[in-house]
Amino acid sequence: MLPTTRQILFAISSICFALIAVALYLQHIQQMQPCPLCVIQRYMFLAIGVATLVSAISGKVREGTILALMAALGGLYAVGKHLYVIANPGFSCGIDPMETFLNKIPTAEYLPWLFRADGLCAGATDSVMGLAIPQWSAIWFVVLSVLLVFVLVRKAR
Repeated sequence: MLPTTRQILFAISSICFALIAVALYLQHIQQMQPCPLCVIQRYMFLAIGVATLVSAISGKVREGTILALMAALGGLYAVGKHLYVIANPGFSCGIDPMETFLNKIPTAEYLPWLFRADGLCAGATDSVMGLAIPQWSAIWFVVLSVLLVFVLVRKAR
């Protein structure tokens, strides 16, 4: 028996919030400072989590799933750029206008422990279970995108 659409949306939301918890653990316990692209990925995971949670609760499955899928695709773009930066060490997004802009957004000013970008993108090569953090992020954005497309296709029937 397949899970219901609501169960899938709640699972996606839970996964996203768990990934944010892991990011906070890595930042505050393991002292891995997030770079601007890491922070953008956090915003995208949060957007997916909130959109799917609201969608599951409100019953507006199509609208919430489409918003979540747009965030997942935005996250794939950000992580793709992040992986490019790591693969090309001469290219960096360290202290640049993007970091300044991100750190001036009200969420970064009011919740700096979650949204302040202080690291260098090229430095995000620390390994967790054999993969760099951006590689894990890419895997999760792909998994979430596939699940969201499944929800949309399933709902269309």
